[in-house]
Amino acid sequence: MQSKKMEEALNKQINEELYSAYAYLAAAAEADRLRLPGFVNWFKMQYHEELAHADRFFNFILERDGEVELDPIGKPNINNETPLSLFEKALAHEQHITQCIFNLKDLARAEKDYATDVFLEWFVNEQVEEEANARGVIDQLKMIDGNPNGLYMIDRELAARQPEESDA
Repeated sequence: MQSKKMEEALNKQINEELYSAYAYLAAAAEADRLRLPGFVNWFKMQYHEELAHADRFFNFILERDGEVELDPIGKPNINNETPLSLFEKALAHEQHITQCIFNLKDLARAEKDYATDVFLEWFVNEQVEEEANARGVIDQLKMIDGNPNGLYMIDRELAARQPEESDA
């Protein structure tokens, strides 16, 4: 069983992950407005990943004999975006989530909650990947500098993304 303080922090992280899913779903809708089906696909994949992350926290709390408390999910601030601004917002949000995970790790160590500390390692590694993926698309978008042919190629590349085994 984890401390009440740790349990509250993990519940807050469920909300962060659900907000992430909601934000990616809003980004998918915005990408659809821009008529970029590959971007829609990429953001929908992220949406499903974030739901899976929330589910990991949910199950972990229950496995530790804790209580899950679900809070309202905030409204994402996404509208009238460009392809580049969508990914810049995604990267900024992933950097926020990385800091949230680091804060959870710090708390787990302070509480001497070794099980939670180990559980969070997967998320530390996942956040490195999440930030790198968003940064990679940002780099490509900056490279093409609005060129429609380049945007078309990036959109096709993003359309090819498939769910990872751990997300399925």
